[in-house]
Amino acid sequence: MSETSERMRDAFEAVAIDDEGRACRDIPEAVCREEPRNFFVHVGSLALTKSSDGLIDPKLVLSWLLTELATPVFFVGLLVPVREAGALLPQMFTAGTIRRLPVRKWVWAIGSLVQGLAAATLAASALTLEGAAAGWAIIIALAVLAIARSACSVSYKDVLGKTVSKSTRGTATGLAGSLAASVTIIYALILISGLVPRMSLVVGGLLVAAAFWLIAATIFSTLREEPGATQGDENALRTAIRDLRYLSSDAQLRRFIIVRALLTTTALAPPFMIAAASKAGEGGFGGLGYLVLASAGAGLVSAYVWGRLADTSSRKVLLIASVLSMAVLLLTVLSSVAGWLSAPAILPVLLFAIMISYQGVRLGRSTHLTDMATAETRAAYTALSNTIIGVVLFAGGLFSIIAEAFGVPLVLAVMAAMCAAAIPFALALDEVQAG
Repeated sequence: MSETSERMRDAFEAVAIDDEGRACRDIPEAVCREEPRNFFVHVGSLALTKSSDGLIDPKLVLSWLLTELATPVFFVGLLVPVREAGALLPQMFTAGTIRRLPVRKWVWAIGSLVQGLAAATLAASALTLEGAAAGWAIIIALAVLAIARSACSVSYKDVLGKTVSKSTRGTATGLAGSLAASVTIIYALILISGLVPRMSLVVGGLLVAAAFWLIAATIFSTLREEPGATQGDENALRTAIRDLRYLSSDAQLRRFIIVRALLTTTALAPPFMIAAASKAGEGGFGGLGYLVLASAGAGLVSAYVWGRLADTSSRKVLLIASVLSMAVLLLTVLSSVAGWLSAPAILPVLLFAIMISYQGVRLGRSTHLTDMATAETRAAYTALSNTIIGVVLFAGGLFSIIAEAFGVPLVLAVMAAMCAAAIPFALALDEVQAG
């Protein structure tokens, strides 16, 4: 074993192996010997791509960018639906083909490469276009990025399962997430400092994100992946249609999907909140860094608390998130009408609160679905739920039309009403952890 390999194994054991030691029993022996190297390939690649996600964040960075480029609010409202639905819905059509490939790291690597090129296109569009032209260019580039991300999502979990043992997978993804959060916070602090003109820093962030994705693609291509099984390639769309029968037979599943659908507003709202602040005279304000910091901080301070509460009652997490998001959106409407959003501190505080709700929805829905379903129905429930929510997110683009025709405050008021409508459905959910 070379000196470099020995150092890598020592680092791997220090980071990922507990005092008792853990053998990689669920991956082949040949792969087990490469696990330290594979572990750090996963950490490096994921940290880079997660950092890129923070640097281009459609909810915040791209929303701010579009307002600065004087694009119609129609385009601002499309950002999250295009990003989220674009990353989810294509999986129904590509999953079967990807599962037929014995080696799938190349799907992830090519997907990361395409995301890098799309991010570079975002930067070029910001530098050369404005108005509706910039809006169309950025939305199209974001759609390409989202579709590439969907291919990465389909392939990644399987590649992770084949190259890193079960006992260290969570450590790999968790460490990558922590590193990426640090990058996002540093980026936010640089934005806050005012040392670099804000537009230059945002465009520079997009270019750094592009470089990160390209580097991640190169790193991930070096992963030592053995050819794997190619079964289980059933068409996901056909499976989702077949599983629609569960909607009629399981009332709890229906209520859960309704709650989840209504609370997609926590993901859709931030761009409209930024647009409302822009209308109030805050389009060029110095608060973008505070918004990014508020978003990252909300995840750091609330994820653990939401997770602990979800283990006790995921129903209560969804209920609390419904009430909190309703209150935040109503306050945003009031602040917009009263002109309070012109105060620099108001929007970051409101955004911090809505992102806490968003984290609660994410953790609550994931835990509730896992604990509600049985081993036999969990995969079907997950696929059916994701398919329906993908359609709902795509339909969320209608909010852009409403905002353009009737104004942003009306959109935020409708979103607040949707959160209020989620409350009785959340109350009707079973306490699935009690069983």
